[in-house]
Amino acid sequence: MDRQVVHDELRQASVAFHRLLDTAAAEDLRRPSQGTRWNNEQLLFHMLFGYMVVRALLPLVRMFGHLPLGVSRAWSRLLDASTRPFDVINYLGAVGGARVFNHRRMGAQFDRTVAALRRRLDAETEAELARMMRFPTRWDPFFKDVMTLADVYRYPTQHFDFHRAQLTLAPPD
Repeated sequence: MDRQVVHDELRQASVAFHRLLDTAAAEDLRRPSQGTRWNNEQLLFHMLFGYMVVRALLPLVRMFGHLPLGVSRAWSRLLDASTRPFDVINYLGAVGGARVFNHRRMGAQFDRTVAALRRRLDAETEAELARMMRFPTRWDPFFKDVMTLADVYRYPTQHFDFHRAQLTLAPPD
């Protein structure tokens, strides 16, 4: 894995996120996004949350990575079976999250989260980055059946880029 590629992706996402926040007017943030039930501010939180989720996924992948793949297969099947409740929680989480981490607080949270991911990435050994587990593929289109820890570090920016196209913010001047 080329760590510099991930660092570059994280930096570019951070610049893009701050630009989105800095140029969005209040009416832009309240406008519905395209292809989701969220408004733009809620979708921005959801994009941030993708990075926050990775911080929780890293120890899981490390733990399951020490076990046979069949163990994480059972776990991912259980999670896939709970897709409907997950979708509701995912939706409501962004609605509530945007109230707590509104557009004025999201930038700082994004910076703290990305900084923690960067530090953790630099501390990972190659053996840790190669650890793998099965993922619930019905939860997210960017989850693959089997993902390495290195794949998980790349996931949030894929998620971010996908959702960025759904924002309906006015173009910056």
